[in-house]
Amino acid sequence: MCAETGGDLVQSIDCRGLACPQPVLRTKQALEEIAAGIIIVIVDNEAAKGNVTRFAESQGCKVSVEEKGGDFYLAIEKKEESKATAITSPELITCRPGQQKMLSKKEAILVFKSDRMGTGEAALGKILIQALFKTLPGVDEKPGKLIFYNRGVYLTAEGSEVIPVLKELAANGMEILVCGTCLDYYHLKEKLAVGTISNMFSILGTMLKADNVIFP
Repeated sequence: MCAETGGDLVQSIDCRGLACPQPVLRTKQALEEIAAGIIIVIVDNEAAKGNVTRFAESQGCKVSVEEKGGDFYLAIEKKEESKATAITSPELITCRPGQQKMLSKKEAILVFKSDRMGTGEAALGKILIQALFKTLPGVDEKPGKLIFYNRGVYLTAEGSEVIPVLKELAANGMEILVCGTCLDYYHLKEKLAVGTISNMFSILGTMLKADNVIFP
């Protein structure tokens, strides 16, 4: 892999078994410690591979990936002229290609931590959350991003009644971030129907950058 990138190997980082977002944070630290060269980051799942790749590319690095025995070896080449993107732009870690969009001033994000709206009757809460999503496409001032964590990830999985609306919003450029740890906990990762699997680094950073964080 080093021959393909044309640089010198500096170090290898084994991130297998590390919980999200540790692979991204360890990659960030390693890149900050070198002026130029190649680091090899080893991860054991698709989500970590995607997160590390997007982060490294956002820093101006070249990434090549090789799969061995179910693990992914990411050769990340940093050149001296690479200009690192501020780590306060974590949305670059999880955007789909062609859909990278920086948070603008006065832009709000909606954060869904449950599959229903409010804390009263569960049946009423589900009626309200469906009404919210039916209303959202028609409002003039739309949120910049949608974030789903805890039981909120059920809204993005197969069987959710709001999937058609979420797909419409995503098709129109709205970024939808879904907590990967939560998907694993509820055994929903294989049932994800819409959105980008994200991590706590990206979720927290996005919330901290937003002018308004709304919890319906």
